[in-house]
Amino acid sequence: MRYPRYPAYKDSGLAQLGKVPIDWSISPIKYAASFNDDVLAENTPDEYEIEYVEISGVNDVQGIGTTEFYKFKDAPSRARRRVRDGDVIVSTVRTYLKAIASIKDPPENLVVSTGFAVIRPKEMIGPNFAGYLFRANYLVDEIIARSTGVSYPAINASELVKINIAIPPVSDQELITAFLDSETSKIDALIAKQGRLITLLQEKRQALISHVVTKGLNSDAPMKESGDELLGKVPIHWQVRRLKHVLREPLMYGASESGEAGMPEDPRFIRITDIVEAGSLREDTFRSLSPELAQPYLLSDGDVLFARSGATVGKAFIYRSALGKACFAGYLIRARLDMATMEPQWLRFCSQANFYWQYIAAAQIQATIQNVSAEKYANLYLPCPPIQEQFEIVRFLENKLSVIDGLISKATQIILSLQERRMSLISAAVTGRIDVRNLVN
Repeated sequence: MRYPRYPAYKDSGLAQLGKVPIDWSISPIKYAASFNDDVLAENTPDEYEIEYVEISGVNDVQGIGTTEFYKFKDAPSRARRRVRDGDVIVSTVRTYLKAIASIKDPPENLVVSTGFAVIRPKEMIGPNFAGYLFRANYLVDEIIARSTGVSYPAINASELVKINIAIPPVSDQELITAFLDSETSKIDALIAKQGRLITLLQEKRQALISHVVTKGLNSDAPMKESGDELLGKVPIHWQVRRLKHVLREPLMYGASESGEAGMPEDPRFIRITDIVEAGSLREDTFRSLSPELAQPYLLSDGDVLFARSGATVGKAFIYRSALGKACFAGYLIRARLDMATMEPQWLRFCSQANFYWQYIAAAQIQATIQNVSAEKYANLYLPCPPIQEQFEIVRFLENKLSVIDGLISKATQIILSLQERRMSLISAAVTGRIDVRNLVN
């Protein structure tokens, strides 16, 4: 849809903003809003429960997605900024993450990280309009541009509020807000629909894998008890073996991450953060180790790496020699299979099945960081069909999953396009590039 433009524009005086409607004003944020007004007192009772918002729990599309509950005595020291209805929180650290959210009807105990600037609009900015204003591309880009630091870019809140913003008359703000509320709700409904589709496809994917790697392709095959509660029954001609019994070498931890980095031509140092969901490696996180440090940890084609700790615990990755010479980090565990007994892709499919994740959940050490030791991995029971049947099932799953994964990818792209559309519409409306005042019912 083509939207109308305002009758007349003027130069805003800001290169990143360009022209704005003639009756809009330009002002630094600090004259239109206060910031960081309220903090949680240090003498707050130890048992007082807070609902805490961390930067990782916020994004510029969804707003506040996740929160955590703490007693004050156990809360992070950065859990100090209090908020109220109408505030906008804007991340001042890792600003490239665009962690921005409107605060609407918050519980009395909601507290956000000191990594946020809490912006509180004054009379010249309506609180509902403010939530959209701080998502404008020009403003977000300016915040990022003024941030300093390479690995952890940040901006002081006092510097952030010096940034100039375009402010429509309050009556226009109300109409813009009403328009955006209506249009973004429609887009959000479409995003939610695609999200539900992805969830269903992912459930179908895992159900297919779980069934085929434990029951095989022949629905008429006679079954037997596997001897493992998680596996249940398996085809009568299959074996069930612990992981340690299908290896050529014992499971092995990788090299220390504190080792000195090598040259670009040295073996790649594969870490947990390098491995993406699809089973490939990120290129933007490339790091190498010197040949001397890498030598004991060099990988061979078909080696399977398991993540042993943190949020990625249980994830598996197959190393292929086509990726180039590589070694692996200490928070990964290498499984070097007896290829005559188990095919690497079979093991990776097993690592996506329900029985595997139930085992990982039960095997985790109760510590600050989730952890599954090499010993626990070694004792995992695995279905072990004849090797030729493994190849047949792998080919079957690869064909079936390529269709499902294609549908997931398509739905994901639709979501990204809708989110981009949402952000573009917000930015256009709050900068006056489109005139939506007569489009509100």
